[in-house]
Amino acid sequence: MKILILGFLFLGLAGTALAADRSDLDSRVRELTAKFEELQSKPDRAVPPDVLRKAKGIILLDRVKAGFLFAYQGGGGVALARNEHSDNWSPVAFLAANEASLGFQVGGEQTFYVILLMSTNATRLLTDPNFQLGSEARGTAGNSSGGPENSISSNEHPFLIYDDRKGLYGGADIKGGAVTPDEQDNRTYYGQYYTMADILFDHKVEPTESAINLANRINYFSEPRDEDTKTVRN
Repeated sequence: MKILILGFLFLGLAGTALAADRSDLDSRVRELTAKFEELQSKPDRAVPPDVLRKAKGIILLDRVKAGFLFAYQGGGGVALARNEHSDNWSPVAFLAANEASLGFQVGGEQTFYVILLMSTNATRLLTDPNFQLGSEARGTAGNSSGGPENSISSNEHPFLIYDDRKGLYGGADIKGGAVTPDEQDNRTYYGQYYTMADILFDHKVEPTESAINLANRINYFSEPRDEDTKTVRN
């Protein structure tokens, strides 16, 4: 019983700590951009340019796992969708990633994910008010790492997952309910309530400077390049 009480107290404190203002959220977008650039600077883990060019949507997700007796997983990220007519990226929509469990667990781990949505149907899942990225999101290209030599059919793989430790990997799975739209952060960032469809598809908000910079970096890493030029450009 004491473990349960302490666990839920910890979860409540963690939730409070995640509350953010507009400047915090801008900083989060910049941090995710930096982590995306870092991933792309690693040839064995980077998203290949030809795959990135085919993506209809992208999620950048930072997750932290820590615990002693009571384990807590938290974090968040952003999603962007590509305009099917102009090929431009949408403003960012914020996502939350939180879950908790009881058990004997010690230690901590942080992982950065790039999740590519390779079809229009996949991106439209983001507009569901009850959207949860669960076991349907899997890295299923086999036990191969990222790199320009990998050519992956978006018809076969509507979701592709890369991370900062293993690149693209077969059987990658994010638990159901782990990723959901963050209505509170979206409201804070844009000054009023907007749905995911408003932000990603219906042009109800303008992209911020940090979101424009993120979109520019995604476009940069989508450009064809030789292996020896695959570095982050200032």
